[in-house]
Amino acid sequence: MPNDAKSQAGANRLSKENAAVLLVDHQTGLLQMVAEYKNNVLALADVALKFKLPTILTTSAETGPNGPILPEIRAKLPNAPFIPRPGEVNAWDNKDFVKAVKDTGRKKLIIAGIVTDVCVGFPTISALAEGFDVYVVVDASGTLNKDIREAALNRVQTAGAVLISWVSVAAELQRDWRDHGEILAEIYNEHVPEYGNLVTSHTAASKG
Repeated sequence: MPNDAKSQAGANRLSKENAAVLLVDHQTGLLQMVAEYKNNVLALADVALKFKLPTILTTSAETGPNGPILPEIRAKLPNAPFIPRPGEVNAWDNKDFVKAVKDTGRKKLIIAGIVTDVCVGFPTISALAEGFDVYVVVDASGTLNKDIREAALNRVQTAGAVLISWVSVAAELQRDWRDHGEILAEIYNEHVPEYGNLVTSHTAASKG
């Protein structure tokens, strides 16, 4: 790989020092359409919490049918700035939200939300246009059906977003198991049943 390509690849890596998390419109009403994503959303919130990433929470018209933000998210991140948008569909159209994002001082934005094609797609494209690097967490974002999901992800990827899973976000932030790897293990153990089973088997074998 040429040196300039290597340098660019290294610059694109997420770290605890360069990334911020945006959780957009994970609201109780919207979640009814994509309930299977709840564990992944809470896992991403745990990643933000455990790795101490600046995190911005926002909702849109929460007094209407969209409902309030998931209480579990607020409970995990009680000190995160929370921007209840009065009506803007695109979170990036809300000046308080954009200010909160820019106040983090981070240029790499890890974003997830409901629904993928609107709540994630619109601010992703807007942030990319302003020079941010945006990582869309596909398994912590949901929408109505597979066709819409694929179209939405294709649109943001074409615009320049990186598609990623919450498991990959956590691992990329961790980088080395020897650097307090118990943090990553704790998150995986809670949110990935298969990993929990692996831990149980390893513990049993070690005691045996």
